Amino acid sequence: MDEDNKVVAETRDSFGKGAARRLRVAGRVPAVIYGHGSETQHVSLPAHQTSLLLRRANALLNIEIEGKSQLTLVKDVQKDPVRQIIEHIDLVAVRQGEKVDVEVPVHLVGEPFPGSIAMLEVATLRLQVEATHIPENVKVEIEGAHDGTLIHAKDIELPRGAVLADEPDLLIVNIAAPAATRVDAEAEEAAEAPAAE
Repeated sequence: MDEDNKVVAETRDSFGKGAARRLRVAGRVPAVIYGHGSETQHVSLPAHQTSLLLRRANALLNIEIEGKSQLTLVKDVQKDPVRQIIEHIDLVAVRQGEKVDVEVPVHLVGEPFPGSIAMLEVATLRLQVEATHIPENVKVEIEGAHDGTLIHAKDIELPRGAVLADEPDLLIVNIAAPAATRVDAEAEEAAEAPAAE
């Protein structure tokens, strides 16, 4: 586990909006750690460091509480809709080697056949992976793909150790010729017809 994900947490015993506001003023974020039959732990995390780590999808945090380390996966982040300040974080305790279900962003690689466009029908793919080996994205190769090409979840080469948790027939990418170019061509022909009479 790399040290970059290490976050030193402090336990908290005061709750409610007032307590949460005081924590945020002090540069900390209230968080809850759930999981594995152990008691739910209420902690606070350093706000700046935590917000930087949360930029990555499916962030795995190594939370240190009173000298003990606990691997956690970010489950939910509540933000102030206006100021975009993190108000609260839900974390789930995970174990080394444990399998977890995660949503991984789909990343298109290459360009489809000239005149065609690639429409990403689903932005993320649900995978079952080891908690400590969550891929940053799933790459889908579309180089030279022609109009009418459909790429389903089952067609995608998954990262090593990952298992598809979505429906195999889920449509991920649809390669199509833009309808606008066909409509424009028809409109031009229709406009030219009366002039020819």
